[in-house]
Amino acid sequence: IMAWAGLEINTLSILPLIAKSHHPRAIEAATKYFMTQATASALVLFSSMTNAWHTGQWDITQMTHTTSCLILTSAIAMKLGMVPFHFWFPEVLQGSPIITGLILSTIMKLPPIALLYMTSHSLNPTLLTLMAIMSAALGGWMGLNQTQIRKILAFSSISHLGWMAIIIPFSPKLTMLNFYLYVLMTSAIFLTMNTVKVLKLSTLMTSWTKAPALNTMLLLTLLSLAGLPPLTGFLPKWLIIQELTKQNMAPTAIIISLLSLLGLFFYLRLAYCATITLPPHTTNHMKQWHTYKPTSTLIAISIVMSIMLLPISPMIPTIL
Repeated sequence: IMAWAGLEINTLSILPLIAKSHHPRAIEAATKYFMTQATASALVLFSSMTNAWHTGQWDITQMTHTTSCLILTSAIAMKLGMVPFHFWFPEVLQGSPIITGLILSTIMKLPPIALLYMTSHSLNPTLLTLMAIMSAALGGWMGLNQTQIRKILAFSSISHLGWMAIIIPFSPKLTMLNFYLYVLMTSAIFLTMNTVKVLKLSTLMTSWTKAPALNTMLLLTLLSLAGLPPLTGFLPKWLIIQELTKQNMAPTAIIISLLSLLGLFFYLRLAYCATITLPPHTTNHMKQWHTYKPTSTLIAISIVMSIMLLPISPMIPTIL
């Protein structure tokens, strides 16, 4: 009941931030968000009640009843926006302002991830693995032809959730590490987009004159989010593949690694638009004015950490 109450308070607190622009799309996004999150919270309560009904145990971290475990797994997946409960997330992110989008992609994922961490041994591992592979596949596949940056970042989030969910039955701490690094890299990208005031690819192409140094760092942050070595984003993928191989799940590791290449394509396209290219036609684009405002310290710190944390990898096994 306390978990349900916490999730409900969490949902209600973000709704005014989504709907504050009073644009029809923002109102639609707030409604979709409320409906899905309320349903997922109710399912958490329902799974707990079903388990208590059959076993007399109310504690959701000690569930034993099979149906209750399945319902709880589905409820947390719906809260997070994993496939096949992912449809609300890109739409909600697209209807929200950039900073609200940042909160939705990072802080609002923390309560369900915390629940996932606490109840990891009660969840259904087969269903989790299946949803994880589908999330990695669909997150990459559906992001390919998007032109809106917020939607691309939403599908990127779905595919990262796949990586987090696949390892939770074997190493919950590794899931949390992946989540923290994902939050770090996504925050850096959202804050950069907010600084240069960019929402879609066509405006990203001409934004490099505003803050050339920031756009160059954006290139590296995007490649880090794609998981390329020697950047920070490679660290969780490397450790997850290693752990899956130890658990005799090498085929699963190969499948999810190949599926992450789909995501690499649209990260590269974003990076290419951000730093290297102008549109290949003769229309004269107005170059945007160089902004001489200093970049905020928060962006600087998050970008540097998003790029340079790989050397700490020898410390990770001692923490996990």
